Amino acid sequence: MRTVVSTLNAKYIHTSLALRYLKAASSDFEVNIQEFTINDPSLEIAGTLYDLHPDVIGFSCYIWNIEETIPVISILKKIHPEVRIILGGPEVTYDSEYWLDRIPEVDIIVRGEGEQTFNKLLSAIQNKQSLASLNGITYRDKQGVIQSNPNAPKFPLNEIPSPFRFKEDVPELSKRVTYVETSRGCPFTCQFCLSSIEFGVRYFDIDRMKDELSYLMDHGAKTIKFLDRTFNINRKYAFEMFDFLIKHHRAGVVFQFEITADIMRPEVLDFINENAPEGLFRFEIGVQSTNDHTNELIKRKQNFNKLTRTITMVKNGGKVVQHLDLIAGLPEEDYQSFRQTFNDVFAMRPEELQLGFLKMLRGTGLRENAHQWGYRYMEHAPYEMLSNHALSFSKVIKIKRVEDILEKFWNKHFMDNTVNYIVEHIFETPFDFFQLFGEYWHHQKWNKIGHQLTDLFNRLHEFIQVHAPSQVDIVEGLMNMDYYMNFRQKPRKSWKPRGIEHQEKQKIYEYVWKHYNFSEQGYTKKDLHKHTMIDLISFDMDQYLQNGSIQEIPSLLIAIYSPEGREVEFKKGNYPISS
Repeated sequence: MRTVVSTLNAKYIHTSLALRYLKAASSDFEVNIQEFTINDPSLEIAGTLYDLHPDVIGFSCYIWNIEETIPVISILKKIHPEVRIILGGPEVTYDSEYWLDRIPEVDIIVRGEGEQTFNKLLSAIQNKQSLASLNGITYRDKQGVIQSNPNAPKFPLNEIPSPFRFKEDVPELSKRVTYVETSRGCPFTCQFCLSSIEFGVRYFDIDRMKDELSYLMDHGAKTIKFLDRTFNINRKYAFEMFDFLIKHHRAGVVFQFEITADIMRPEVLDFINENAPEGLFRFEIGVQSTNDHTNELIKRKQNFNKLTRTITMVKNGGKVVQHLDLIAGLPEEDYQSFRQTFNDVFAMRPEELQLGFLKMLRGTGLRENAHQWGYRYMEHAPYEMLSNHALSFSKVIKIKRVEDILEKFWNKHFMDNTVNYIVEHIFETPFDFFQLFGEYWHHQKWNKIGHQLTDLFNRLHEFIQVHAPSQVDIVEGLMNMDYYMNFRQKPRKSWKPRGIEHQEKQKIYEYVWKHYNFSEQGYTKKDLHKHTMIDLISFDMDQYLQNGSIQEIPSLLIAIYSPEGREVEFKKGNYPISS
């Protein structure tokens, strides 16, 4: 019996751990893994699967791929009506009768953890046995009536064979994200999250996981992401794993964890700050909201003071990259409350801040009680909220424009000096800057066209000219610094459509050559032109670089790029600007 397990990943670099678990747990059968992306054409996916002549095809389904998976299923059943189609994954585990009714081409849905159930199901199909006694499935009986069997019991995780030892995966390990998990379950009951439905946490044996991680690193894995819902819930387990990874990591490997920041012990953070190489770890932290009433309504326990302590300790340590998450649209969080949430979190200046919108996931408490807060949301995945009693659709759209500018102008980190100055000195709060710029961006219809790096600089410059004309000179100087820092070698051009006129620039170069001893540093005049950018700025650059203060004393900015392509070096100079 030829069996294919497949999924549509969000991106090519992602891999599906679920498919590898299924194959490992069904080693008595010929199981072929086929991964695609949501951007691949449905007909092309169906054609590839058809060419494998499968008897059974299983699809792993999530909110990001279910709508793209359905057309593939429809095509396959038309061209290969005898194939058994099985669905599994969190998207179809809840309301499974709905999915069988909506997609008549599907024969069986595996609910919940599928490893043992899928193996038993393949055996039943191969031996033409009844499915009536197989727990954990919803299916159509011989009369076409939908039947739903009881849930399958939980099992010890160490009963699952390793999903990481397939030879065909080795060539791709260095090119894609490798997903692992040391535990399943979550002790918390956040009502927007599927993990809240099943209480309790189970762990894989830690020595087994150390061996798995060593194997992955030895065979080239570079980005390893832990799927544990709260990696640090078991302090002893987490600390031992951090210690192991610090001591035994391979060069160039990055480990990503989802942590709950307010329960992270300071001594663990001290240990990481003192011992971890810079960039080895990346923490993803779900803040979601700083509104205490909202958190109470969604049964989310969070101590914001302790959370802030953790994020600050990590940031000050300089070893770990942090990615913080916010959710707009939670119960009773109106526009002003979310503005406060955003400002509370942005004040910590995380390396990345993701502004997401509430998804009304099937099976969650918020979806079950959506009427209580007047939620309107998308009918199909990803079920994003459109409005509720506290947040109108027009306000949702305004926050979406904040999200757009945040992603373009903060998370990319190509303009940090400029953005920090703008949010601290020009606008009342960071949220107001991102929101007003988002509105301006929309009204200029820039959302309908592409943009290069220079476009982003010019569009921000235009926005500041309109909304803060008295600050243009300072912002322009900071933008010059930020722009030059984005390059390892001298850029071909400045971001400004019109910079210093050519004749004047030649005078400045002559002045710099005469007054700043570049010849003593081994430069020729040709080198000076080849490896430097020069601009006049309206403030004292040295003072700004030392303490962040702006003294409006005109100075000469010289950006020096070494021939070896190291980071740009800034030198301040004086120049008789009045001439």
